[in-house]
Amino acid sequence: MNFHTVMQELESLSKERMKKIYLSNGAHEPLFGVTTGEMKPLSKKIKTNQLLAEELYATGNYDAMYFAGIIADPKSMTESDFDRWIEVAYFYMLSDFVVSVTLAESPIAQEVADRWIASGHELKMSAGWSCYCWLLGNRSDTEFSKSKISNMLDSVKNTIHDSPERTKASMNNFLTTVGISFSPLTEKALETAAQVGTVEVKRANKKDEHLNAYESIQKQVDKGRIGFKRKFVRC
Repeated sequence: MNFHTVMQELESLSKERMKKIYLSNGAHEPLFGVTTGEMKPLSKKIKTNQLLAEELYATGNYDAMYFAGIIADPKSMTESDFDRWIEVAYFYMLSDFVVSVTLAESPIAQEVADRWIASGHELKMSAGWSCYCWLLGNRSDTEFSKSKISNMLDSVKNTIHDSPERTKASMNNFLTTVGISFSPLTEKALETAAQVGTVEVKRANKKDEHLNAYESIQKQVDKGRIGFKRKFVRC
């Protein structure tokens, strides 16, 4: 399938209700309003195609950019490729659910994510923390430095309440993910979450969110789900 065929297919799957939902979360035109589930049959036909993914991502169309992440070949992407993608990720559904997810399947994921976390740019920081969530929730614990993840927990404790809004949400998700999916530091994550307490995230045109990682981790402790790993990162 070529670029024009894929764009036509995506447009044919558009739903006004989904378009309104995406717009309410920060997307802007152009977009169609396609559910991720309806993209799956199309992605199975294409599988992996980095050149097509680049064409789609460059459109600025939210649905095309999302689909680009599904068919991309992360292992062939360089640091500059990921930097180029994050630069045009204009809201969190792109930074955290397209770029960071794609990065999480790359062998350079931690290096790029570390750099984004240190960038001081809200969505880059958010994508960096989110990438670690995808990584920790999928890869073996042995692929991570316990001391590094421990230091990152300390960073969350010391800076989360003063961080940009979207970064706060991703840092809170990181804290929760460490507690649930990185069992060597479950206890420290719980202690850190108790110290952090409730995190307030302000959202434009919506009610503020109040996040509590301690409660989220404890629920999974009670269910005996500590150590949970996803089989796949991308859908």
